[in-house]
Amino acid sequence: MNEEGLVEVRSQGSACVIILRRERKLNALSTALEGALADALEQPEVGASGCVVFTGGERAFSAGADVSEMRDQDPAAILAYYRGTGGVYERVAELPQPTISAIAGYCLGGGLELALATDFRVADRSATFGLPEVGIGIVPSSGGMHRLVRMLGVARAKELVLLRDRLGADEAHSLGLVTEVVAEGAALDRSLEMADRLAGLPRTAVAVAKQAIDYMPESSREAGLALERLAYGMLAQTPDAREAARAFTEKRPKRRRGQAGSA
Repeated sequence: MNEEGLVEVRSQGSACVIILRRERKLNALSTALEGALADALEQPEVGASGCVVFTGGERAFSAGADVSEMRDQDPAAILAYYRGTGGVYERVAELPQPTISAIAGYCLGGGLELALATDFRVADRSATFGLPEVGIGIVPSSGGMHRLVRMLGVARAKELVLLRDRLGADEAHSLGLVTEVVAEGAALDRSLEMADRLAGLPRTAVAVAKQAIDYMPESSREAGLALERLAYGMLAQTPDAREAARAFTEKRPKRRRGQAGSA
């Protein structure tokens, strides 16, 4: 756990779990919590992991940003915020490993924006989603609108930001906002099952595939094809790919990473 007790970092097999611990405030994303989350991303357990799982408490993944902190800030202070702790959402999105949000309870505002910055979202049936910012005179501003447009399209993003109040887990899943819905209390366990599978894949290939997919929405068809082919050409000569090819030719199981010997 970090020195302020706001974020806990825990290794779990080949994965790493990052837990928001401001539970008495429903994990409201204060600048202190965002700073602690940024510090957590620098921990060696995160760098060594094959997948990173983000989670909160039973009552809330996060009920949103602590808007009272920003209410009286002038434009210069707000810009400084986005250059500082407010940039942590992009740092989450830029992690090379696959990332999963294990969600129970409230996932609102900045909390939903944090979840959207991860690659997968597993929600238990208690989860409630929403972006209430426009109703209080502001807008989602930590990448949420941009990610919603890329994920769900312009019309659906407008609906969620401007028209909808709260979504339950099943409706969020039907819209494509959530990867999977599980029984109440099971989101973290299911996320760790997924993390174990993801962490067992060749890590360089996973990192390259993740980054290539992230670039595709802004790429033309021709640029996307070129990116795929360059990625394939780079990966084809890695030890993981060579071992897989040898195992196929020799009709044997692939050796686990670190057992394949020199390439």
